[in-house]
Amino acid sequence: MAVGKQIYPDKLYYRIGEVCRITGLKPHVLRYWEQEFRLRPERFGGTQRRYRREDLDTILTIKKLLYDERFTITGAKKKLLELSRRRRGQLDMNFLEEGYKEVLREIRKELKEIKEALD
Repeated sequence: MAVGKQIYPDKLYYRIGEVCRITGLKPHVLRYWEQEFRLRPERFGGTQRRYRREDLDTILTIKKLLYDERFTITGAKKKLLELSRRRRGQLDMNFLEEGYKEVLREIRKELKEIKEALD
């Protein structure tokens, strides 16, 4: 579930304070969500969390589900899993479509060669 176009700095990593400013959440909420959801920021220096852009998008989606759409933690987990599966299915379909397009290109090429040989 995309939360719309988010405007935040285009960086590889965000520190927990930056994520808090962007999302309006407290650090303890983020730490709790790390325990409850598939949210695993990298650790720098053993303790400092470094969130990626994907983490930030996930956090904003979780926030929308919990605060705006009033999901429970369990409901939000199920919804995130459903969204993940749907996204993965769309990627698979796109891959298949590209594969079919390539096969059709090859068939078209072979048909042109046959036509030219017959002419």
